[in-house]
Amino acid sequence: MTILRSNNNPIISPISVTASESNMEVIGVFNAGVARYNDEIVLLLRVAERPINHDTEVMLVPVYDPASKQIRIETILKHPDHDMSDVRVIKTPKRNYLTSMSHLRVARSKDGINFTIDAEPTIMPDTIYESYGIEDPRITQIGDTYYITYSAISEYGICTGLITTTDFLDFERKGNVFHPDNKDVVIFPRKIGDKYYALHRPSCSHYGNPEMWIAESSDLLQWGNHQHLIGVREGSWDGGRIGASAIPFEIEEGWLEIYHGADSNNRYCLGALLLDKNEPWKVLARSEIPFMEPERDYEVEGFFGNVIFPCGVLYEDGLIKIYYGAGDTCVGYAETTLEFIKENLSQGSLTR
Repeated sequence: MTILRSNNNPIISPISVTASESNMEVIGVFNAGVARYNDEIVLLLRVAERPINHDTEVMLVPVYDPASKQIRIETILKHPDHDMSDVRVIKTPKRNYLTSMSHLRVARSKDGINFTIDAEPTIMPDTIYESYGIEDPRITQIGDTYYITYSAISEYGICTGLITTTDFLDFERKGNVFHPDNKDVVIFPRKIGDKYYALHRPSCSHYGNPEMWIAESSDLLQWGNHQHLIGVREGSWDGGRIGASAIPFEIEEGWLEIYHGADSNNRYCLGALLLDKNEPWKVLARSEIPFMEPERDYEVEGFFGNVIFPCGVLYEDGLIKIYYGAGDTCVGYAETTLEFIKENLSQGSLTR
């Protein structure tokens, strides 16, 4: 078995989701965190919306106002001083904006393929650190509690926030646990020794590259002892940027981490890391070549094409079940075996 994509792909598309307000339209539903809760598989979807716009001479951008608890729409003229070359971002001399705003929404399924999606947003932006939206949730279960890390976007940068739940009905915000700019935070599902561990991806503006680090904590709120874990590999499939994708899961040989890498052309593929079971800052093996690449039309095309980006993986019954964002537009499902990933790792290296 290699990579088996669902015949129903994409399993969730923008047309499946209602907008949060009548003046908004859903342009993407993707990068979903996943968890098993009772007898259901729960996805926490990233839903990206933008204002409905009939004027081709301007761009409308949504900004959350925490004072009024409302989304306001700002108008930006198309102008030579305004960089709109990236469909995701507008850069002006005074400020940068996102062209869409994301919130999180729960979807539930008995079979892992056919999902019932909540009609209303589950978690909306709430603070000044989320005025551009909340994105890319990852879900770690520890005991009966689910710990949700997510990217909080604002004019202050990209923080990582933490929310907890025990039932995916009531949610408790814990605030920002990683300062800007930091994203792709995944928490290991148990203590190792007497510490919790998390992988994260700080963004270095002057000297470093967007690479993967590891940190430790005694309470899941305060994180320290940050160490560099792996770096980009120039000229390779992961030579542009890398980051943790799924929650690491435990196998006989150690901790297996599914991670994403992008090349210099922003083509996102998937690889794997094997980390030491007792000292997870030690890398035992790393994919030399990706085990999954954007190939299908819904992966190659889309709002931002050539992207496969999983925030959720379940390891059950010998299968690795991958829920991934495709083209920053929709949700795909694929599965493979542990043996296939191990074979990919056997071709790997310890290059950092």
